[in-house]
Amino acid sequence: MGFRLPGIRKASFTAKQASSKALDVPKGYLAVYVGEEMKRFVIPISYLNQPSFQDLLNQAEEEFGYHHPMGGLTIPCKEDEFLTFTSHMNDL
Repeated sequence: MGFRLPGIRKASFTAKQASSKALDVPKGYLAVYVGEEMKRFVIPISYLNQPSFQDLLNQAEEEFGYHHPMGGLTIPCKEDEFLTFTSHMNDL
């Protein structure tokens, strides 16, 4: 499924992998990358409304601007801190 523009070649294998990863995110969720190893987490979009998560987004903007190395939203904190943070978000 998809469309082709005249004169445009098919996407590379890497782009296909990225698009297939995007497809495995359920509706109402988004993928983020966290930690030194850029581990991928799928989180509810409802987190975006939380002030504490917005603080994380501001930190991401300060560190990465609009260029995120993994092609998706990159959160600048350690994995264990992010897991602790998201466990508290689930309690809200």
